[in-house]
Amino acid sequence: MPTDVSRLLESTARALTGELARVQARTRQPSLVAGVLRDGELMWTGTRGTAVGSGMVAGPDVQYRIGSITKTVTAVAVLQCRDDGLLDLDDPLRAHLGDVPYASARVRDLLAHTAGLPSEPAGPWWERHEGGDFETLAGQVLQQGPVHPAGQRHHYTNLGFGLLGELVARLRGTSWIDAVTERVLRPLDMTRTTYGPQVPHAQGWSVQPYAGTLAPEPHSDTGAMAAAGQLWSTVEDLARYAAFWIDPDPVVLAPSTVTEMCTPAAGEPAVGTESVHGLGVRLYGRGDRTLVGHGGSMPGFLAGFVVDPRRRSAGFTLANATVGDTPGLALTLLDRLEQLEPPLPPEWSPEPEVEDAAELLGLWYWGNTPITFAVGDGHLVIEEANPGHRTRLVREAADTWRCLDQYYAGELLHVVRDGDRISHLDLVTYILTRHPAHP
Repeated sequence: MPTDVSRLLESTARALTGELARVQARTRQPSLVAGVLRDGELMWTGTRGTAVGSGMVAGPDVQYRIGSITKTVTAVAVLQCRDDGLLDLDDPLRAHLGDVPYASARVRDLLAHTAGLPSEPAGPWWERHEGGDFETLAGQVLQQGPVHPAGQRHHYTNLGFGLLGELVARLRGTSWIDAVTERVLRPLDMTRTTYGPQVPHAQGWSVQPYAGTLAPEPHSDTGAMAAAGQLWSTVEDLARYAAFWIDPDPVVLAPSTVTEMCTPAAGEPAVGTESVHGLGVRLYGRGDRTLVGHGGSMPGFLAGFVVDPRRRSAGFTLANATVGDTPGLALTLLDRLEQLEPPLPPEWSPEPEVEDAAELLGLWYWGNTPITFAVGDGHLVIEEANPGHRTRLVREAADTWRCLDQYYAGELLHVVRDGDRISHLDLVTYILTRHPAHP
């Protein structure tokens, strides 16, 4: 029975389905399911391919393995520990795990993949084999040295997230999966995101390159490496997860902490600035917008998850193939949605009165350069001549304002008075006056 759903324009839905169909056919995905979210609602889902397994039909509630998207959940759990005062991001692992391999690695560097750790733990490939406990993992990697000096460059590491999973478990006094279920998945109502597969779920496949036949892949329990890629999920649950990244729930993580996670921390010069890493998440540049997400792969499965917080939209893809273009399709779906059905600008409504802002409104000059002070989005706002240079301010005390954005973030604006009149404004030593320096 058909499972495709759309609340978009018919032409937009057809275009998204076309992108889905091309990836499924070109890269031979046995089954592929995708979704697009906007303003907290799942606006479109699409499926292609029938080889789900056990006679099932692909759909938005069918579980697929999400691979490294798991890392974003682990990262949220780590930042929760920081916000709860259990760790500092600059702590070495030694401070919490004792004398373990890579004990000098900082938590921050592990999240950003800049700790210099190997990409994989020594021994059989962890993704296709049953994993042991943390002591077993520690013994496997004891003789593995770092591959780069810490902080020198970005080097993606699955091993690092195995260590972060143990960090969460120790600090919370429980297993990694119990910690993330209790503190991340359950509060977000992600009841179909689980450690192991639950019916209905897809079978992972490997496609024979010449015969085009399917071979089943094992659904391994990765043990101590689970925090790097173990989870199973659905399109419907990924929609709930995407909504969190657009409107963070403080019960899970403070909005300011989510912003911190989405701030560029590392990248690869060969790739450029279109894709860099934050703290546990990948960031994608799209003009003046930064998208956040992650790809995922495990034997027999591929996944993509991308969120555009500014446009309040997201795209996610799940497939049961070992290789293919499924992760990149999530980004393509968002790009096509932006092109074909861009969001309407928010309605304008009258601004509230901002305390002590009235006498600052209007035109000021830094030398001969005009700078406008206005009220926008409930804040006093500095608007410079350069497009996009807009800084909100909050009043800290009489004649003192704190900047929130862009170049001036965190800096102070002082109102300097001469008797009962304003003489000038002092913005980080930049003197602003009501008249140009050379009229």
